[in-house]
Amino acid sequence: MKRPKPPDRGLDKLDMAILKRLADNSRITMKELANEIGLSAPSTTERVRRLEEADVIQRYTVCVNPIALGLQLGVYIRVRPMPGELTRVAALLASKSEIVQCDRVTGDDCFIAKAYVASVDDLEVLIDGLLPYATTNTSVIQSSPVESRAPSRGRG
Repeated sequence: MKRPKPPDRGLDKLDMAILKRLADNSRITMKELANEIGLSAPSTTERVRRLEEADVIQRYTVCVNPIALGLQLGVYIRVRPMPGELTRVAALLASKSEIVQCDRVTGDDCFIAKAYVASVDDLEVLIDGLLPYATTNTSVIQSSPVESRAPSRGRG
């Protein structure tokens, strides 16, 4: 993900309200959004356009339930490439459709990948594909007390 530069004018409380509401429901109409934040629809549309141009809003997306797709097992895989294999492992992780997110991190591991698979057998195949080039440590997701959400500035 590229790092956006902050908007020239900074973000105010209305911008933050827009971002929170769009993160909750990106299909909301501009009229509904305007009513919720207390602006006119044209003013709200202009603010959203500016947030898009400043790369604060990077995309609109859908949240898919992996269980509905038959992917019963969610995991985090910490990945430590063998010496000289960082680039290959990054490309390998990107090529695996089971991996829905991957971050390069500091510390003992270089990557933390989130994946969904249908079974333990499928998890084994996924991990085995990494083993010639990296060591792994896998944690099974039991539950998610905090679902994915938009970042927020400050407290609360």
